[in-house]
Amino acid sequence: MVEVLDVHKFYGSLHALRGITVRVAPGEVIVLVGASGSGKSTLLRCINHLERVDRGRILVDGHLIGHREERGRLVNLPDRIVAGQRTEIGMVFQSFNLFPHMTAAENVMSGPVHVRRAPRAAARRTAAELLERVGLEDKMQAYPSELSGGQQQRVAIARALAMNPKVMLFDEPTSALDPETIKEVLDVIRQLAHTGVTMLIATHEMGFAREISDRIVFMDQGAIVEEAVPGQFFDHPQSARSKAFVDAILAR
Repeated sequence: MVEVLDVHKFYGSLHALRGITVRVAPGEVIVLVGASGSGKSTLLRCINHLERVDRGRILVDGHLIGHREERGRLVNLPDRIVAGQRTEIGMVFQSFNLFPHMTAAENVMSGPVHVRRAPRAAARRTAAELLERVGLEDKMQAYPSELSGGQQQRVAIARALAMNPKVMLFDEPTSALDPETIKEVLDVIRQLAHTGVTMLIATHEMGFAREISDRIVFMDQGAIVEEAVPGQFFDHPQSARSKAFVDAILAR
C-alpha cells in the first residue's frame, strides 16, 4: 500500500532523511520510533507530500505521490492534483487543527462536503457514525473550545476517517495531551488497527508501540537503523544504537 524508496530530504545543509526505504502492506500497522529529531515526522510529512522529497520516490497504492515520471525523470505534479492525492492519505497531527468556528460534526463533515462534494445529509450521517465510533456521539454540536484535548484529537481522527483514506498517518497523536486523556486516544487507534486500516504511527508511547504494531521501524539521525517485529525489537535489539534506545526506555 505504501512504498518509500530511497528517499532523501534536505533542509539546507541538514540531511533530514538519508535514503529511507520502507514498504507497508495493506492493513499493516507500522510504528516509527526514535528520539526527537530522528526524522519520523519528516517521513510522515513526505508520504503526505506536505514536504517534497529531494531524491527517491513515494508510492501509495501504486501511484507516485507528488510527481509523475517522464523519460525516467520525476516531474512535479500541479498543486490541484497533489491535493487530490492527499485526500487518499489521512493524517492526524500533534496539534488537533480543528476549525474553531465549526462544531465537531461540521469539522468531520468538512472534507466530504467541500472536497468530495458529498450531499450534506449523507456527510452528516457519516459524521454521526464516526463520532460514535470514537466515543463522541454526545458531542456532535460541541465546538472545539468546549472539548478536552483528548476529545479534540478524537474528532481529528474522525475527520481524517471521513475521507475514507487508503492509509492513515499519525504524527505523535498524544504528545500534546495530558496523561489522563492519552489513553482515550490510544484506545481509538487500537480499535482502528483491528479494522484493517493501513497505518503508520510515530509515537513515544513504547508500550502502545509494542502492543499495536506489526513492525517497529527504529530511526536515528534520518536513517532506519533497525526494522523488526515488536517482540524482537524490544527484547533482542540487533544494533548497538537500538539497544541503547531500548535500555533507556527500560531504565525510566
